[in-house]
Amino acid sequence: MNSLQDFESSSSKEMINTSLNNPITNLTPSSNLSSASSLSTTATTTSSSPPSTPSRYENQKRRDWNTFGQYLRNHRPPLSLSRCSGAHVLEFLRYLDQFGKTKVHTHLCPFFGHPNPPAPCPCPLRQAWGSLDALIGRLRAAFEENDGKPEANPFGARAVRLYLREVRDSQAKARGISYEKKKRKRPPQPPSSNATTQ
Repeated sequence: MNSLQDFESSSSKEMINTSLNNPITNLTPSSNLSSASSLSTTATTTSSSPPSTPSRYENQKRRDWNTFGQYLRNHRPPLSLSRCSGAHVLEFLRYLDQFGKTKVHTHLCPFFGHPNPPAPCPCPLRQAWGSLDALIGRLRAAFEENDGKPEANPFGARAVRLYLREVRDSQAKARGISYEKKKRKRPPQPPSSNATTQ
């Protein structure tokens, strides 16, 4: 998918795999698409030099982009990327929470604020803030790589940034861990040659 138009005009009826495994990495493309892509892959590898292997980040970014596209196609009513807003991105992030593996204690839980609770509790599992933050970063980059205008990027919307900040703060309190940015140690500055002693 090289452009937003290709992304939006894709008519495949791919369904999101709703197993408890990570939905971002478990895509089940239709048989027509997989056979077509294998034919095109075969054609490109025989006619040119061996392609370089995409990095792990690039592979994950492609899977995330495809998953978001599936989410838009399965949305009721179906939604085109050009009409997608920050509110739809938030809806997608809330949808992903059902596949989370991070225990987030409620205010009523006796382990609220404890990083290592001594016993199990019925608190819900959610997507970890760091996972959501990384996901949004990859989707933001993928949008612009697929001919999206940076100023129209729904993944960079203010509402999305505020939501991520709220998730970070609430998970930090509930789990008793700090997400403060680590301060970088500055390397010692060599004495400048302009300073002269008198």
